[in-house]
Amino acid sequence: MNNIADYVLLLRPIIISAMRKTIWLLFAFFSIESATAQKGKLITLDDLYKNATFRIKDVPGFNAMKDGKHYTQLDEENKHQYIHVYNLETGKQSKTLFDNSTQLYNGAEIKVSEYTFSKDEQKLLLLNDNENIYRRSILHHAYIYDIASGTMQMLDKDKVLHPTFSPDGTKVAFVKNNNLYYKNLKTNELVQVTTDGIKNSIINGNCDWVYEEEFSFTRAFEWNNDGQYLAWYRFDESLVPEYTMAKYTGLYPEQYTYKYPKAGERNSVIQIKIYNLNNKQTANVDLGSNTDQYIPRIKWTEQSKKLCVYRLNRLQNKLELLLANAATGNTQVIYKEKNKCYIAINDEVTFIPDGHTMILGSERDGFNHLYKYNWDNEKMTLLTDGNYDIEGLVGVDIDRKLVYYTAAEISPMQRNLYVVNLDGRGKKCLTPEKGMHNITPCAGFNFFLDKYSKLDKVPVYHLRNAKGQIIRTLEDNKALADKMKEYALGNIRFKKFKGAGNTLNGWMITPPDFDEHKKYPVLMYQYSGPASQEVADKFPVGNYWWHQMLAQKGYIIICVDGTGTGYRGEAFRKKTYLTLGKYESDDQIAVAKNLAELPYVDTKRIGIWGWSYGGFMSSTCILKGNDVFKTAIAVAPVTNWRYYDNIYTERYMRTPQENASGYDENSPEKMADKLKGKFLYIHGTADDNVHFQNSVMFTTALIKADKDYDNEYYPDKAHGISGGNTRNHLYRRMTQFILDNL
Repeated sequence: MNNIADYVLLLRPIIISAMRKTIWLLFAFFSIESATAQKGKLITLDDLYKNATFRIKDVPGFNAMKDGKHYTQLDEENKHQYIHVYNLETGKQSKTLFDNSTQLYNGAEIKVSEYTFSKDEQKLLLLNDNENIYRRSILHHAYIYDIASGTMQMLDKDKVLHPTFSPDGTKVAFVKNNNLYYKNLKTNELVQVTTDGIKNSIINGNCDWVYEEEFSFTRAFEWNNDGQYLAWYRFDESLVPEYTMAKYTGLYPEQYTYKYPKAGERNSVIQIKIYNLNNKQTANVDLGSNTDQYIPRIKWTEQSKKLCVYRLNRLQNKLELLLANAATGNTQVIYKEKNKCYIAINDEVTFIPDGHTMILGSERDGFNHLYKYNWDNEKMTLLTDGNYDIEGLVGVDIDRKLVYYTAAEISPMQRNLYVVNLDGRGKKCLTPEKGMHNITPCAGFNFFLDKYSKLDKVPVYHLRNAKGQIIRTLEDNKALADKMKEYALGNIRFKKFKGAGNTLNGWMITPPDFDEHKKYPVLMYQYSGPASQEVADKFPVGNYWWHQMLAQKGYIIICVDGTGTGYRGEAFRKKTYLTLGKYESDDQIAVAKNLAELPYVDTKRIGIWGWSYGGFMSSTCILKGNDVFKTAIAVAPVTNWRYYDNIYTERYMRTPQENASGYDENSPEKMADKLKGKFLYIHGTADDNVHFQNSVMFTTALIKADKDYDNEYYPDKAHGISGGNTRNHLYRRMTQFILDNL
């Protein structure tokens, strides 16, 4: 050290440290000043992920009874649980059906997680000790409680899947160790319907992984309407490729292996079987000679010996409904539909007791609508007409010949309840208020539970009658509405944005002290997957409270639904066919570029983030739009559709063998050399859905391209990356990354 330059080099770390402390002190000072100016509290991560400050109340365990005049609810009082009966119109409690402090099993209280009634409402099936396998398949201990006698029996000593009453309430079917059973509650006899169940080979009565994830059901058996037949799926997954992931649970990691068919790979071979409880004989349903196909639903008709089976080809563009004879398994085709892209499976099919008519949903006219179809004379009657999509069939009132459904008729961003006659006439809107109406029908269709919210209005649970009139409010979430007044919240509003080819729907949150004469950084949030929707007139929209926290720190948050998203008709939704990622990213990049037209946007500080499909999209955007996006975060992203499951991927892309360019041209893994901005990607190592492999392979490509990046992995966490302190840590990591890089 012999000159001034040497001393400067020596003091440099001290000077930098002092400067950083000064900056943070100034940041803290201005945060305090900002909070004062905003006249409200600042949101913290503890509010979101530890203290549940903004918890939304629902109506727990709501079950309408068959008399159409009462409902039951699971209540907790003084650390005990009760199933109470309430009057629908008045809300007054009339009696208690179950009290876990007095109705004991072997002297112990049962902590109820779910309950269902037998059809005659004389018994309760009580579930507890939940143990998730995957997203929808959950093991339970199950108990049968006889309401009249007050007696309780355990269904099985082990945890079971899908315990379900027979229609007459005398039996309960369930799945254990990949086999189907039922128990006779009168005789206590346990009948094992199947014996060939083997892990990772044969499954009876429960879905394999890919059916559960992509066809959105997991109980793969159904009682017929008189309880004399039991139909079920048999999955032969013995030839399906396996995926193994490590679980870091001890000195040596546990290797967890399960069947996962990636794009282009083999599927389970499906059989549908029907068991006759009277003669204990089993019939095999004739599904045709092709085994490389899907059976996405089975559904008993109103005729006790007729089972409807959905048959869908592997390309998912040809659907047939088969009518199977329960005694013989013989089938006839009663409905066919083809599509130039793909057919989305729904639960709209409802059978009319006349034996030849059903209500079904279809996109055959370019929008998702309801039809009445007579398969004897092949007459199709359109029930819901117009350039809008229905959301779903709420129910069919056979006695009054009425069909109830929800639709996005007023706006793609709204849902309302409608009723129409079975002949397609006399349509009425029963919930005229603008916003989002989520409807649960009560038995008899005399009442409906309406969960109603708007973009800036907390959910309110109304009970409505068949005319749509509000009878009373079950929950108004006033406590949350009052709590929100204590905080300095940014203004959220809808806004139209220019995409690459269309005007797009979006919402925007601006900082609480927003000044249109200043420049602000922008964080874009999206999901973007086929038929999805993030821009809707509901509360709360995605990651609302975290986005509000960022708005308090001076960020504008923007969410835009681009090409391929839902409720704007089939052409808009299916434009992304064979090219997942192209049009969606083109839209997000165009929106980011067009933000320059807003005088208050700092166009040099635009970031984007998303989760799952949204992570795929944020990854694609920072690579394709490297001149636009400064920063991106991708959580649990798909980085190449070759690594994802075949039902989902092939629905939109066909197989990699047929469409190699479609898979590669918008794959983040293949574009790693385009990275310029700051990029953070995050994954759970035990993600059974979007495998950790996606991020590993992406990392390999980034290293090969000599690119710098940030990543975070969460040991033994699945696709939701949750549990314990995980969410708090995850969002703290993302928050700091945004503060440092945007």
